[in-house]
Amino acid sequence: MACHAGWLGRSIGVALMLLTLQEGGGRSTTAVKAADVSNSDTALSQLSPQTLAQTTGDPNAAPLYPPAAPPPTVAPLPEQRQQLEESINADYRVSALQPGSKGALWVGSWQGLAQINPESGKVRAKISLPNRTVGALALDRVGRLWVGTYEGLARIDPRTGAVTAQNFALPSNRVLSLLIDKRGYLWVGTDNGLALISPDQGLLMTTVKDLPGVSANALSLDTDGNLWVGTLDGLVQINTASAEVIKRVSNLPGTTVQTLALSKWGTLWIGTPNGLLELDKAGQQVRSVTPLRGRNVTALQFDKVNSLWVGTTTGLLRINPFNGASAGAIARLPSSRILSLSPDTGNKLWVGTSEGLAWVSMTTFRTGAHNTFSRSGQ
Repeated sequence: MACHAGWLGRSIGVALMLLTLQEGGGRSTTAVKAADVSNSDTALSQLSPQTLAQTTGDPNAAPLYPPAAPPPTVAPLPEQRQQLEESINADYRVSALQPGSKGALWVGSWQGLAQINPESGKVRAKISLPNRTVGALALDRVGRLWVGTYEGLARIDPRTGAVTAQNFALPSNRVLSLLIDKRGYLWVGTDNGLALISPDQGLLMTTVKDLPGVSANALSLDTDGNLWVGTLDGLVQINTASAEVIKRVSNLPGTTVQTLALSKWGTLWIGTPNGLLELDKAGQQVRSVTPLRGRNVTALQFDKVNSLWVGTTTGLLRINPFNGASAGAIARLPSSRILSLSPDTGNKLWVGTSEGLAWVSMTTFRTGAHNTFSRSGQ
């Protein structure tokens, strides 16, 4: 009996020990799981606090969820694909052309600024700018290049290549047009008015913030030295001495004036989204050029034999300004959307398009593409 009792006691002891271990293990496992859940909730709340369900304080109420799901996680693109997508999305428009000293041509684009030899087409330099989206170019009387970008003005000294950011308090830093008047002062057209700057002194002289038509898209001088401004609502004539508005011309076909060119006989040519117009010295409309009616005119330049080159969103044409007749369209350009023109530069007409730079022979009218700021040249 004593032996049986001892065996029974040892069995009960073992059973109690096993039960204790199981309970302890269960408590340990439960504690670990609780810690995991607590840590997980903490991490989620740190990463995306707005995506978690929220309670109202009532344990019987349904949880509240945010109205919109979180955005999906986007994995980083492989390097080659990233470069390809950036290339596809890049904008290669050549927005401004400016003949320079010593036979140079300055090319402003939405990829930056370059100087080329217009005779050979060789790229002389590519200039690093504070902002590479170029809207306008102008050369002052001592040969300095003024560059209007979408973040203000820059000045380049062609002798040294030095680039200086000009931090003037412009009506807007989005510069659309530039012009040097007869006194040598710089007019800056922005999408919110005009500014007048002394290039030599580096001073902002005045601003025209309440410009009728708001946006100074294009600038031209008339034979009296007054400034014509193409705006979103027609034309505005400005006295360059006082910076005061002299005249407004509205109700033009197409309304918005996108480009201007002054003829040698003093008439002003106007490009709108609906055609090409000619105004006399008094600002009265002389005619609407028939071959361009309904065409979106974006660039105008006269060449040395007084032919008018007209860039549109659907091609490039040469117009006889005396009778309005078209001499035909120029084919095989990188794009039919023409943005800027520079005739008689290195015996060529240089053409800025939405897909890069091109040239047209002034004698044979043969065309060619230039790889500065083009998809093929990158």
